[in-house]
Amino acid sequence: MMETLDKFGLAHCDLPTMMWNVAVMLRVVAVKIESSAKSIPIFFYILATVFIVLYFFNYYASMLVFMFVGCRETGDILAGIMVLSVSMNSLIGINKLMCMYIHQDKVQSLVTDYIAYDRMPLWPGTTALMADLMRSVRKRMILFWTVTMGNVFIFNLQPLVKLSSLNNLYDKHVVYGLKFILGITNYPITIVIIVISTFFIGYITSSIGGLLIVTTGYSEVRLLALSQEMRNLWSDAHKHYSENFEGDSEDKKAAKLNNYVKYRLQVIVKSHATNIDLIKKLEVIFRNAIAVEFILLTAGLSIDLLAGLEVTYLIVPFSMMQVGMDCYLGQKLMDACKCFEDAIYDSKWENFDVKNRKTVMLMVRMSQRTLSLSAGGVATLSFECLMVIYKTVYSAYTALRSTME
Repeated sequence: MMETLDKFGLAHCDLPTMMWNVAVMLRVVAVKIESSAKSIPIFFYILATVFIVLYFFNYYASMLVFMFVGCRETGDILAGIMVLSVSMNSLIGINKLMCMYIHQDKVQSLVTDYIAYDRMPLWPGTTALMADLMRSVRKRMILFWTVTMGNVFIFNLQPLVKLSSLNNLYDKHVVYGLKFILGITNYPITIVIIVISTFFIGYITSSIGGLLIVTTGYSEVRLLALSQEMRNLWSDAHKHYSENFEGDSEDKKAAKLNNYVKYRLQVIVKSHATNIDLIKKLEVIFRNAIAVEFILLTAGLSIDLLAGLEVTYLIVPFSMMQVGMDCYLGQKLMDACKCFEDAIYDSKWENFDVKNRKTVMLMVRMSQRTLSLSAGGVATLSFECLMVIYKTVYSAYTALRSTME
C-alpha cells in the first residue's frame, strides 16, 4: 500500500508513472485514458452517474428554483448572486469531464503517443536535465491538486467552524432551494449533498488538470532538452571525433564531424516533429473546453466581485487557480519553443557543411511556428491572455455594478 502511494510523490517523476497516477485518479470518475488498461468496473460508472446527478440537482435544478422563487420571496438578492457564483465556477470541472467522455478515444491515443515518445532514446548529455525538469512538472501537479482540493476542503469546513452568517456560504446555499421543490429543510441532508458535490467538482478539476500538466510539461521538458542538445552539438561532435578517430587530414576530419552532426540533426528533427504533432493533438481535444472554461470563469469572477470578496473569498481562489494554471502551462510551452529557436542559432551552424546548414534552416522555420495552447483557437494561453481575462472581468464587474446602482 505504501509503495503504491509513494508512486504519487516526488520520488517518481518519470512520464509513465505520472500518466499512471492520472489514469488511476480518472478511473474513479469512469474515464479511461490508457487503452491497454483493464476495463473500468461498473461500480465506478454508477458512482460517477450518482455524483453528476447530485451535482446538477444541487447546483442547477435547485439553484434555478432558488433564484426565481426563493429570492423573490425573501428579497435576498445577495443570496441569489452567491448561488449563481458557485454554480458558474463549479461548471468548469463538469465541462472538462464531458470533454473527456466525448473524446475518450482521442485521449487514449494521445496518451499512447506520449508514452511512445518517451521511449525515443535521449541523448546521454540531457538525461540529468530531463530528470530535474520532470521533477518540476511533478511539483506543479502536486501544487495544483493541493490548492484545488484544499480550497474545497476549507469550503466544506464552514459549518464546522461556524463562521458568521455573512461569510458562511452554506447559510445562503442553493440547496436551501429544495424546500420549494420537496419541502426538505433538513440541514444534515443539505450538508451531505453540498460536500459530495463540491468534492466531486474539485476532484475532477484537479485530475483533468493533472493530465494537462503532465502532457504539456513533458513537451516543454523535451524542447528544453533538445535545446541543450543543439547548443552542445558541435562540441559533442569534436568530443566524439577525439574519442574514436585520430590522425586524419583536415578534410577527412571535417567530413566525419559533419557525418556525426547529420545523424544528430536527424534525430533532433524527428523528436521536434513528434512533439509538434502531440501538442496539436492535445490542443484539438481541449481547445473548445478551454474556451468554454474561460467564458465561465469570466462570468463567474465578475459575479464574485459583484457579490463582494468578503462573502466569495473562498470561491475566487478556485477560479483563479484554473485560469492561472492553464495560462501558465501555455506560457511555459511558448518559452520552451523560444529557447529551442535560440539554441538553433547558438549551435555553431556556421561550421557545418552545406547539407547540414540546409537542415538547420529547415529547423529554424519549424521552430518559428511556436507551439501553443489556445481557447477555441481564438486566444493563445499565456500570461498576456491572463491579463486580458483579468481586465475583462474587471470591466464586466464595473459595468454590472454601475447598472445595479
